[in-house]
Amino acid sequence: MDKLIAICLFIINFIGFIAMMIDKRRAVKHKWRIPEYNLFFIGLLGGSLGCLVGMYTFHHKTKHCYFKVIYTLFLVVHLLILYYFLK
Repeated sequence: MDKLIAICLFIINFIGFIAMMIDKRRAVKHKWRIPEYNLFFIGLLGGSLGCLVGMYTFHHKTKHCYFKVIYTLFLVVHLLILYYFLK
C-alpha cells in the first residue's frame, strides 16, 4: 500500500511540475494558458510539491503571493495526512 501511495504522489507531483512548465512556455509565447483553478486543483490532489518546485524552477507565478501561500498550505496538509497514515 505504501508503494502505491508513493507512486501516485510521484505521478501527481510530476504532472504539477510539467503543468507549470507548460503554462510558463505558453505565457512567454502569449498562447492559451492553463487556468489557475486547474493548477490549484493539481496541487490539491497532492501535487503541491511538484507545483512549488515548478514555480521556482521556471520562475512562474512567483510574484503571486496567493500561489505560494496556497501551495505551501496544501503541502503542509498533505504532509500531515501522510504522517498520520504512515506512522
